[in-house]
Amino acid sequence: MAQLSIFDMMYPKYKINKPIRLIELFSGYGSQALALKYLGMQFEHWKICEWAVKSIQAYKDLHFPNEFHPFGVLDISKEEIIEFLYNKGISSNYNEPMTFEQIKRLKEEDLYNIYENIYITNNLVNIQKVKGEDLEIKDTDKYCYIMTYSFPCQDLSLAGKGKGMSDTSTRSGMLWEVERILNECEIIGKLPQVLLMENVPQVHGLDNVKHFVKWQQRLEELGYKNYFQDLIATDYGIPQTRNRCFMISILGNYSYSFPPKIELKLKLKDLLEESVSKKYYLSEKQLEDIKKWNAYEKPLENMKKMEKTNISKTLTTRSDDYDSGMILVIDKVKTIGNYSPSGHNASRIVDKNYSAPTIMENHGTVTAISEDLKIRKLTPKECFRLMGVKDEDYKLIQKNQSDASLYHLAGDSIVVNVLMAIFKQLL
Repeated sequence: MAQLSIFDMMYPKYKINKPIRLIELFSGYGSQALALKYLGMQFEHWKICEWAVKSIQAYKDLHFPNEFHPFGVLDISKEEIIEFLYNKGISSNYNEPMTFEQIKRLKEEDLYNIYENIYITNNLVNIQKVKGEDLEIKDTDKYCYIMTYSFPCQDLSLAGKGKGMSDTSTRSGMLWEVERILNECEIIGKLPQVLLMENVPQVHGLDNVKHFVKWQQRLEELGYKNYFQDLIATDYGIPQTRNRCFMISILGNYSYSFPPKIELKLKLKDLLEESVSKKYYLSEKQLEDIKKWNAYEKPLENMKKMEKTNISKTLTTRSDDYDSGMILVIDKVKTIGNYSPSGHNASRIVDKNYSAPTIMENHGTVTAISEDLKIRKLTPKECFRLMGVKDEDYKLIQKNQSDASLYHLAGDSIVVNVLMAIFKQLL
């Protein structure tokens, strides 16, 4: 869904002609910054806002791999760091801040490491504690401030509980914290020139459209012109049917056009590793379950559609068990049916010649089937490739992460190629 009226066409297109200062709210490992880096654009990591300890570590390792606290961290006591981290509101599970007692139980080495990571990345941590003045927007005649906000989608997506984004009691309601921060920026006369929102298409679906319209209206009151559209990664060079809504908001009377589609040349098999550890393969018992299931169940109709279109489902963000959300990827054009041993959500089957489904946030439940019917999950590296991350950057990210964390980081992020296409329209 695109938004462009005849009046918008009368406005000049906005073009960035100043150095960029990037502000990433809900930053994750910083896919927005990665897109600017891959484009060769001049920018500063001005501020980020990320409360999850694993994501903070990934951002630091990716974007500041060789930087350390200029004064060291030994000039602050363990007790002071505990108090600092508690007041900042760090999270260990992406859902709520850690309690004072939980932080106290962390190893001393981990406490100092988290403190240093926050300092190095210019991290404001918990968005509920951020004030407009904390963004330190200044010299707007010399710099273009881009503020991105990919607020949590759990209460909007089909996999969520349908709580929506009506208020800040829901995770997706963190959008209204962004509104509060912008209101405070307006009071001091320091608004970012460009805003970029990313979320699931349900953000403007029937259950949420009134809140989405309310958000657009508030941005217009602040002086922004809004342009939104749903973009699929397969239209921008990545074989993953990840469909997301993006909205560009530009301060002043300017127009924006979303990037044209490009031909998809890659297939899922082009991004698979040549050699994969045995730990990613399913057990013999799970294989037997698949064979038994296939003996009496029929393939899904949507698999037939996939065979015709060469496009698979998206890698979604879900929190099911591994067995309940399995997606199978096969070498040959052959359907063996859906497999859902725990009886919750039917899995999908995708050929390697097709595009990948959406990467899961909490579990790497995308799997592949080989010709001898050995089935495996996609590896973390393969998931990051499907998010547009280069192998050398994945190597930086994975240095201090478990597989579980890597799957979450990938599924909770934005496809870099799509972001690159969006930003290119502003150049």
